[in-house]
Amino acid sequence: MSYAAPEDFNELTELSTEELFQNFLQTRREDVKWEIVLRYSGMIKSIALRLQDVYANFAQLDDIIHEGLITLADTVEKFDPQKGSFSSYASIRIRGMIIDYAKKQDWVASSVRKRVQKIEQATQELTNSLGRDPSEQEVADYLNLTLAQYRRALAISFTHNMISLEELWEKNRSSWATAAISRETAANPEDELQRSELIQQLTAAIESLDKNEQLVLSLYHEQDLKRVDIAAVLGVSPVRVSQIHTKALHKLKEKLSAYLRE
Repeated sequence: MSYAAPEDFNELTELSTEELFQNFLQTRREDVKWEIVLRYSGMIKSIALRLQDVYANFAQLDDIIHEGLITLADTVEKFDPQKGSFSSYASIRIRGMIIDYAKKQDWVASSVRKRVQKIEQATQELTNSLGRDPSEQEVADYLNLTLAQYRRALAISFTHNMISLEELWEKNRSSWATAAISRETAANPEDELQRSELIQQLTAAIESLDKNEQLVLSLYHEQDLKRVDIAAVLGVSPVRVSQIHTKALHKLKEKLSAYLRE
């Protein structure tokens, strides 16, 4: 199907997204590309807010959104509609950009990593001595930290574990992108087989987790709840939520790493 090049901006805005992609593939016009970017720009802010702890100590949200717009424009340039969903591909590219951006800044400094390790050790020691999950204030006092310092380190630890898993996904970008393609849009039988195998592995890995681990992952990654909200749902402390989240992601990473090495 052929599309005539739009003559002005108003005409561009009247085209469907599918029509814009078709037009861009034929014309490679910059104004068409940036209209597509504009339509998907909300995705950048959504992902950036989810991963804000990763870059909060060295960049502002506006900086990440700016980098995201550049990445999104490049994604439009490289996108092949025959290989599946643009949203899935763009989401992977934007997350990858944030990961790379953070790694270049050495976002988890040595001092912070050590503090996170001390928090994990202190939490276990207090749990053993108190016979219950310690409160945030109790762990902070135990380590002579302010509550703000404690929460900052814990937030970084929480996000670091998530990013660690996403890095694994990013290294296998084509497979994960294929997994996001629906059965109706799968490019070919080989892609569909990859998709099916990957979904089976993900399903098996998640089903092997304890019920609380599954619930924490669902509430955090699907429902977008914060640690304090998840703690309220489970009736535990935010510290315990972080412990459950960390353990669950370690298990998933171990299982998926074994599969991807095969």
